[in-house]
Amino acid sequence: MAVLINEQIRASEVVLTGLRGEKIGTLSREEALAMARSQGVDLVCTSLMSSPPPCSLVAKGKGKAAAQKEAKASKAVAGRAVGGSIEKVKELRFTAHIEEHDYDTKLRQADKHLRSGKPVQLVVKSSGAKEALAAKAVLERLLTDLKESGVKDTGIQTGGKGSQVKVNPR
Repeated sequence: MAVLINEQIRASEVVLTGLRGEKIGTLSREEALAMARSQGVDLVCTSLMSSPPPCSLVAKGKGKAAAQKEAKASKAVAGRAVGGSIEKVKELRFTAHIEEHDYDTKLRQADKHLRSGKPVQLVVKSSGAKEALAAKAVLERLLTDLKESGVKDTGIQTGGKGSQVKVNPR
């Protein structure tokens, strides 16, 4: 993520937040820069995805660090934060023609992860169109067997080398 500070900000208007997090409102870029200079602080643009972009007044030199911290925090929220770090999604791989005891073992693993509050990515590898139907059938069976502990996040995605689905805990 690019962090824009002071004169690097090109937008004509910005939505400004003060030093203590108070909402100041929509100001012209020049007014916001003048306010930052008068208080001896930096004007930091936190996102370029909206118009006008949100900007904050941040202590001199702390602008880049604060923006990076905010970006990390928003990323953590998006990636299901656990203990301050981003949680990885557990991936379990299957084959299209899996044997029953292997299926049961993987099913127990997926159930255990879901019950502990962690999302699971179920992937079934297949080679060719004939196995693609079998791969989709394995995923549909897994979703049925896991319906008590998890709910599918995405639909079943089928590609050239296999099918996959992400399951979130209930």
